[in-house]
Amino acid sequence: MGTRDRIIDAAEQAIHEFGIAGATTKRIARQAGCSEALLYKHFPGKEALFLAVLLERLPALGPALARLRLSEGQGDVAANLTEFAVAAVEFYIKASAIASGVLADPSLMTGFRTMLAKTGGGPHLPILALAEIIGGEQQAGRLDAGMDPQAAAAMLMGACFHRANLSYFIDLPDDTATWAATLVETLIRR
Repeated sequence: MGTRDRIIDAAEQAIHEFGIAGATTKRIARQAGCSEALLYKHFPGKEALFLAVLLERLPALGPALARLRLSEGQGDVAANLTEFAVAAVEFYIKASAIASGVLADPSLMTGFRTMLAKTGGGPHLPILALAEIIGGEQQAGRLDAGMDPQAAAAMLMGACFHRANLSYFIDLPDDTATWAATLVETLIRR
C-alpha cells in the first residue's frame, strides 16, 4: 500500500474515531506513519484529503449509477431503481460523518465548495444522472411519460438522504430494501 493510500485510510479512521474536528492533519499523519509535510505533499489541504476519503473509501454512487444506466431499457425498472435506492441510502449513511463535519466548519465548507467548483463535482450530479436515466426509461415507454424526471430524481435521492439521516436519531427497521421498493413503487405508480 502506497503512502497516499495509507494517509487516506488514516484520515477515514481518524474521522470515525474523533469526528471531523478531531481528525487533525497531525493525528492523521501520525496514524499513517508519516510526517505532516509528506501528507501535504499528497494533499494540498484537509478539504482535498476529506474529499479523497469520500470519493475513494466510501461506497460510491458512481458504480450504482453505472449499473442503473447499464440496466436502462432492461429488466424490471422498479427493481433497478430499488437497487439504486438501497445503494444511495448506504452511501449517505457512510458519507454523513464527513459531510456534517464539513458543514459545521465554515472554513472547510468554503474550501470544499471551491474545490468542488474547480473539479466540476458536487452532490447535485447524481440527481442529474438519475434524472437522465429516468428520462431514458420514459422514452422507452417503461415509465409514465408525464412524470418530471428531475422532480422524480430529486424525490428519490431526497428520500434516501432523509432515511440515512433518520438512522442516526432513531432505530429504523433493518429492511432498507423493502423501504426502497415501497418508495420506488409509490414514485413510479401510474
